Amino acid sequence: MQIQINDMLRSYIDPLTEAEYTALERSILAEGCRDALVLWNDVLVDGHNRYSICQRHSIPFKVIQNESFHSMEDVMLWMIDNHLGRRSVSDFQRGVLALRKKDIMDARSAELAAKAAAEDASIAPPEPDDSPAPAKVRTSREDIARAARLSSNTISQIEKIQKTAAPELVEAVRAGTISINAAATVASLPEAEQVAAVAGGKKLLQQAAKEIREQRAALRPAKEAKGGEQGEQGGEGGQAMSEVEQLRAEVAQLKDRVSRLRNENAELRERIAQLVDAS
Repeated sequence: MQIQINDMLRSYIDPLTEAEYTALERSILAEGCRDALVLWNDVLVDGHNRYSICQRHSIPFKVIQNESFHSMEDVMLWMIDNHLGRRSVSDFQRGVLALRKKDIMDARSAELAAKAAAEDASIAPPEPDDSPAPAKVRTSREDIARAARLSSNTISQIEKIQKTAAPELVEAVRAGTISINAAATVASLPEAEQVAAVAGGKKLLQQAAKEIREQRAALRPAKEAKGGEQGEQGGEGGQAMSEVEQLRAEVAQLKDRVSRLRNENAELRERIAQLVDAS
């Protein structure tokens, strides 16, 4: 049998790093190809790196057919579940895979719902049936977070990175240069500033994330004073501020904070530009 390589399937999962590929090659040269390659008919599904190494060094290998696949989506779901079960997969990779699974399952659910609606519209109402309805596919953020062994907040951060991060920032979080949390924060910057921060290296990325968090914290309204303190200020003989006066004072404070934050943001941009020029 001539094994076929599907480029989409080969690139569906993030490739091994150079160090990981070298370690795999060393292991196969020393011990042979212990794990069988997985095929769907004649298409290679799992084992692309092992296959290329065995081909290059003329090392024999085994293959097995997975007969449960009925479509390309089945293949992709199997690949996702297979990689989610591996300990070597990073948190970011697991989150990306879980979100891909969610997209496939959501599309399937929508397709099944549309098909059922079309069938209901074209046939007479069925006789009452006491059998239970088929279980609904669960694809909430909590469900996919559980499948990826991550928190719902981490899944939300990965989703934000995928949608708003510059390619350079995505590559930095894949490489472990910046954490998922910090990358999601830096992803709120304009793309040019993200790229400049990545060019400045790990230290600048961390500093940019820290300053963004501090800016956000400064913009949050100050907590209201506790009831006891308000009572002391507004008791007999005290001169309590009216609600309108309090609001005016808070607005003035917020304006002052916004002004200071704009200045700090301008300084941060200038510092990033200087670091990029110096690198």
